[in-house]
Amino acid sequence: MNMNSTRLFLWLTLFMMMWFTYRAWLTDYPPVAPVTPAEQLETGDPVLPPSLPDIEAAAASETLPAVGDPATAPAPVEAPRPGRLISVRTDVLDLLIDTQGGDIVRADIPGYPVDKDNPEISVRLLDYAPESRWVFQTGLRDIAGGNEPNHLATFTAANDSYVLADGADELMVTLDWAGDGNLRARKVYTFRRGRYSIDLDLVVENQTAELWNGAPYAQLFRRHVPVDRSYTSVDSYSFTGPVLYDGDEYEKLDVEDLIAEPIVQSLAGGWLASIQHHFLAAVVPPPEDEIRYSAQTRGSDYQLTALAPVMAVAPGESVTYPVDLFVGPKLQDQLADTGNELELTVDYGVLTILAQPLFWLLAWVHRYVNNWGWSIIIVTLIIKLAFYKLTATSGRSMAKMRKLQPRMKALQERYKDDKQALSQHMMELYKREKVNPAAGCLPILIQMPFFFAFYWVLIESVEIRQAPFALWITDLSSRDPYFILPILMGGAMLLQTRLNPAPPDPVQARVMQIMPIAFTALFAFFPAGLVLYWLTNTALSILQQWRINKVIGAD
Repeated sequence: MNMNSTRLFLWLTLFMMMWFTYRAWLTDYPPVAPVTPAEQLETGDPVLPPSLPDIEAAAASETLPAVGDPATAPAPVEAPRPGRLISVRTDVLDLLIDTQGGDIVRADIPGYPVDKDNPEISVRLLDYAPESRWVFQTGLRDIAGGNEPNHLATFTAANDSYVLADGADELMVTLDWAGDGNLRARKVYTFRRGRYSIDLDLVVENQTAELWNGAPYAQLFRRHVPVDRSYTSVDSYSFTGPVLYDGDEYEKLDVEDLIAEPIVQSLAGGWLASIQHHFLAAVVPPPEDEIRYSAQTRGSDYQLTALAPVMAVAPGESVTYPVDLFVGPKLQDQLADTGNELELTVDYGVLTILAQPLFWLLAWVHRYVNNWGWSIIIVTLIIKLAFYKLTATSGRSMAKMRKLQPRMKALQERYKDDKQALSQHMMELYKREKVNPAAGCLPILIQMPFFFAFYWVLIESVEIRQAPFALWITDLSSRDPYFILPILMGGAMLLQTRLNPAPPDPVQARVMQIMPIAFTALFAFFPAGLVLYWLTNTALSILQQWRINKVIGAD
């Protein structure tokens, strides 16, 4: 590298280190999201009448959604024990539904083990245990304050267990509720083969002689457990907590901020979710409805609620309100099918514009090679080919610089005491030989955005979670257990520096010799897939520069 490109390389390296530090800090201390406090809402909300009552349950953690200020809710106590538990199994989900409320209170994901070496222990998302409580809560509110099919009511089911039959594509589970005065309700869950999205129909049958008015709702309740941050754990770089989508912007919410300023806002086309690294649970109401969303805390817990408009059910009529639920891995195709922009929960950050196409390209290649490691290598080659002419121009300039080094050293010796004259004669030499000393910066400028984008693709894409490559690399989303790839990458970078012109400044030359060692240490704990990308890119750059040096040297 020449002096200008060396300086740029050093600055970019410093920037990269600062950027990763900043991202880790930002995950620990996320910025305050713009909120709409409950007390700032205008009175006379058109979505719900102001008379909709709030019901104080025995446990405040079970308080039903209300129009009032959520900050006034009492502190939670231990959650009640579940009622009768109904087992539901599909090819991708293992669930429990509680007859007290008729809601899903536990979800295991059999296809995703916590540890690849212990495949029998699946990732558990939803759970009714008090210390890790994370549940859906759904139902309907009666604006008259009567008996209602809310998430505290008792439902009944025909069976204790339901299993998706071999060859069947769909499984339906129905829970019934009978209220006072011939009011009837049902919760109908529809599960589909291979899908983590769940269709929920909230059905009201009015067999009374009077008009019934009620509001459907769905919410997520979760115990907030701060994530233990560790540099060596990729989980520590991902956000864990509540998120809201308002139909336009995706917001990650700071639980600590919700204590002081609960959020209440009415909008259409939104959804709510609780996310963690690679997995989430989400509630997606009908996009055409004006939904009242709220986010609040109750002690060490947080609650996200979607309260739908009041619907009128005439005597003798039945009304169904559909809600989409999602519980499972962040598979982007399924997320996109479930809710508008729900795939944003795969958080690629500011480089989404690059990371999203990179992921789709990786996924497309993977369909043919069926190996994510080879997919990374092939996509790296495609990127290299796409920018070949641009990098070749830079390579030729660097090769000419290398060829001119003896003459440059002679000028440095002749004008070592006159820096102005040295600079003038060097520029004349560059101009005469048609060499651009700044051209060596181009490959670095091209590579860095793709490097960061690849970083987040490999960190956030659950498709690459625990994906094997070959030999000792059994998980591309985790570090190389034997540090072989980082060492190979460091060796390749050292070889690359030998092919490029040495910096004229001895200090910079020494720094360039140390840089491969520094990068080897930096990459040692990065995902193996990212190191594989950088190693492949460096190897291709070496082959390209070697060929160019050979051609230029023969001239």
